[in-house]
Amino acid sequence: MLTTSQKIYIVCIKRPIGFLGALVGLTLLSPIFLVTIILLFFANKNGWKGVFFTQKRPGKNEKIFKALKFKTMTDERDASGNLLPDADRLTKVGKFIRSTSIDELPQLINILKGDMAFIGPRPLLVKYLPLYSEEQHHRHDVTPGMSGWAQVNGRNNISWAKKFELDVYYVNHIGLVMDVKIFFTTIKKVLFREGINTTTGQSATMDYFDGTN
Repeated sequence: MLTTSQKIYIVCIKRPIGFLGALVGLTLLSPIFLVTIILLFFANKNGWKGVFFTQKRPGKNEKIFKALKFKTMTDERDASGNLLPDADRLTKVGKFIRSTSIDELPQLINILKGDMAFIGPRPLLVKYLPLYSEEQHHRHDVTPGMSGWAQVNGRNNISWAKKFELDVYYVNHIGLVMDVKIFFTTIKKVLFREGINTTTGQSATMDYFDGTN
């Protein structure tokens, strides 16, 4: 249960800063957006369909929204019409975009819309919702984020139970100090490419999409 002071922080500080930050980010990073779109247009061999990838995710209060991301894999299939293994569909361009977390940048649009925030529990697949315990459902008491407390505390090196524990801990302790700490820790991990999966090229701090992306 969020306290009155936490609710005031979210409405009066966190959301306005997030909106302005996303707006500034989209403006400053527009050249990177444009170059990435052009590269993916050709690298994924599927025209405009090969540029962006969306998935339905549960947001605040488990309201479903479409999370946006740059697509880093092709849609190539075998003779039977089945998608090829991820490793075969991940292009060199896609691997670089993943390792630098550029693939996450379109989520700035989700932040502008209010579906996401810079900091918050990472939104997981909708199909997992029925599996949550009553305590774990509280991770959806706040808006999901591009990075969260679980991501900067060993995302791929801890159990699912621990990740949920960290997510709920964040909800219970949400505030300016907590958000600033996560924000700068995330930047550090991205800049120094900490936790990069050498096979997929994906940043462990940011990875959360499943499927054809």
